[in-house]
Amino acid sequence: MLVTESLAAGPQGVARAAALLQAGRLVAFGTETVYGLGADACNREAVRALFEAKRRPGHNPLIAHVADADAAFAQGVPKGCAQLLAAAFWPGPLTLVLPRRPDSTVCAEATAGLPTIALRVPAATTALALLRAVGRPVAAPSANRSGRLSPTEAAHVLDGLAGRIDAVLDCGPCPLGLESTVLDLAGGRPRLLRAGGVPIEAIAAVLAEAGLPAPDGDVAAPGARPASPGMLASHYAPLLPLRLDAGSVASDEALLAFGAALPGAALTWNLSAAGDTGEAATRLFAGLRALDDQGIRLGLRGIAAMPVPGGGLGPAIRDRLARAAAPRDARPGQG
Repeated sequence: MLVTESLAAGPQGVARAAALLQAGRLVAFGTETVYGLGADACNREAVRALFEAKRRPGHNPLIAHVADADAAFAQGVPKGCAQLLAAAFWPGPLTLVLPRRPDSTVCAEATAGLPTIALRVPAATTALALLRAVGRPVAAPSANRSGRLSPTEAAHVLDGLAGRIDAVLDCGPCPLGLESTVLDLAGGRPRLLRAGGVPIEAIAAVLAEAGLPAPDGDVAAPGARPASPGMLASHYAPLLPLRLDAGSVASDEALLAFGAALPGAALTWNLSAAGDTGEAATRLFAGLRALDDQGIRLGLRGIAAMPVPGGGLGPAIRDRLARAAAPRDARPGQG
């Protein structure tokens, strides 16, 4: 069985992680959003190994992470407002889907054979240092088994992928805790594919200053062949069934609370007692993971989630909860 190395963030850990990635190996690392499972995006064998480690369907494209906007636009055509948005939000939690350049070095396996490519410049210092050291695009979906909860700490990565990947670069807890916003610029008007770490209001404000219309604000519905990561109907899922918009909670349920917690739950994790969506985003995946683990041990029948309002990161949190609650083939005890 493969032994997964734990690397400390710092020059030696970054150098070791970069060398592994350049050799076609798999390395998880922390960003400001969640931990990503990195593979050389130009190496088709490495990308295939990434899909295998995650048990991720091959039709689900990956985000290529790069160190700066110039590196991004060497892979994708900066169509429309791409340069404007890159200047405003990169480095940061925004992914742009662009037409793929004919001379792009990112392999077709990473883009699922689509004519587009998803690109991001992360803001986390260690992640950027790693990307600079690797010197080529790194595909890095969330470092978890496909469909399961995204990891926001190195320990979460090891829980799901120890023995399946080569190393984890421990960058500490992820400060944002939600995946990036994904915006499709390959067509006409910008289209929101996934709500995430950059609120749609912030994107609209930047475009408005330039006299440009706001993006289509409704998250694109998932299809048989996703146009970007994070669009599968069932995703980010705990093992216990999740019930949304709970107005009450039973004694055999765990409660994912927001604001004043409902009484009567066997377990409670409050995303934000103050009702702050930024705090709630940071605590979302860790809370679902904790309630799931403890709830299974206690024999609870499910998790009840209180409503989260709109505005700020509220839409991104609601998107993750809706996908976590979507029907799945397997439940605890069912295979």
